[in-house]
Amino acid sequence: MKPTGATIFAVGVCITAAAFAKVDLVTLPKRDMVQLTIYNSADMTLVRESRKLTLQKGANKLQFSWANTLIDPTSLEILPKAQADKVEISDLTYPPRVGNLGMWNIKSEVSGEIPVEISYLTSGFSWRAFYMGTLSPDEKTMRLEGYVRVTNNSGEDYENAQTRLIVGQVHILDEIAELARRQYPYGRPIGVPPIAPVVMKGLYAKRALMDVAQTVESAPAMAEPKEIKKEGLSEYFLYTIEGTETIRNGWSKRLPSFEVEGIPVVNLYKYEEERYGNAVVRFLSFKNDQEHKLGETPIPGGMLYVYRLLDADQHLAFEGQSNFKYIPVGEDIELDLGPVANVIVKPTLMDFKSDHFLFDAGGDVIGWDEIQTFKIEVKNRRSLPVKVEIRRNFCTPHWDIETSGDGAFEKVDLDTVKFTVDLPPFSKKEVRYVLTTHHGRRAD
Repeated sequence: MKPTGATIFAVGVCITAAAFAKVDLVTLPKRDMVQLTIYNSADMTLVRESRKLTLQKGANKLQFSWANTLIDPTSLEILPKAQADKVEISDLTYPPRVGNLGMWNIKSEVSGEIPVEISYLTSGFSWRAFYMGTLSPDEKTMRLEGYVRVTNNSGEDYENAQTRLIVGQVHILDEIAELARRQYPYGRPIGVPPIAPVVMKGLYAKRALMDVAQTVESAPAMAEPKEIKKEGLSEYFLYTIEGTETIRNGWSKRLPSFEVEGIPVVNLYKYEEERYGNAVVRFLSFKNDQEHKLGETPIPGGMLYVYRLLDADQHLAFEGQSNFKYIPVGEDIELDLGPVANVIVKPTLMDFKSDHFLFDAGGDVIGWDEIQTFKIEVKNRRSLPVKVEIRRNFCTPHWDIETSGDGAFEKVDLDTVKFTVDLPPFSKKEVRYVLTTHHGRRAD
């Protein structure tokens, strides 16, 4: 940490000189290592730092200032990592009428360097996943590359930090950013004697999160793309990025996540007038399972940019993009790549008539059939074969249908059918059908 950084660990300022006259003030040295566990859904990050304190035998005071940061001072905790039986963290005090300042009282039976771990919650970190998919020239497989962009607006630089990302919803009672912005950690002190500090003890709110944050371990920076270690943690999922990264305040950093070659994919072109209008929409689908060379972990939601490899010179063509939500293991994912112009579906009503009337005793019509004849032209202007799914929605669940040409259909629900047409490159086909809908007593 830079000495001029937003969070300052330093020799204590003489707030009450008499109180400190016989007590050694401890300077907190720079971090040996730091670990960030970012809970994106709650705007909350658990920070764990390893440092070496130089303690004197007897009473020591260690000052902590969180000015200009989004650190929650109520979550501060320090633990000795060696000679814990000889070092006692007595309490953490917040001097009255002094904002953004805390003081640890430490009793030590030994002199010298003692490794400690300092942990706290901060706000202002966020991460977002995004992906690049590159289709093979025949569009049957895809190379999937994942990335994570981490943004630091916490007010503090974190150098050589191990970064861990939490996927899943976290429930907290208080917003960390709101706790961090208080002038005093537990609100403005009322009726406090002039020289009496506010003393707070306990395990703090962050203890509920410590089960997913292990002791900081060193990890050298890597020149190769970083591996992400993935672990399931009850309703959460933890992604640990290989190595360490320096993430400065106000900066964003893109970190490689994973790369998988040869994922089998299905391209499907859909036409449904009620949903997409007159457009044909392209969909790309695969499954998060081992058969598709995935399936070890859930896939965080994000934006996927899809390209197609055109030739041996690695030229690419942009095919579309789609935003998707969290994909659990074993789940299918269907990505909407948007409308296309090179696959065309054109339905035409060729004939319409009413027939098979039923009358009551008074001669009024109480039942009839409506008979509609449709022709659907399907054109493929691509140099690759395509599969087109055409859905037709009827106004009633009472119907019969007769097809001809390339008109094999499948019933989807009470009032919907779909036709699936396979087209070779630069070809066209026709679907013809006669739809009879029954109305009034004819529906019975």
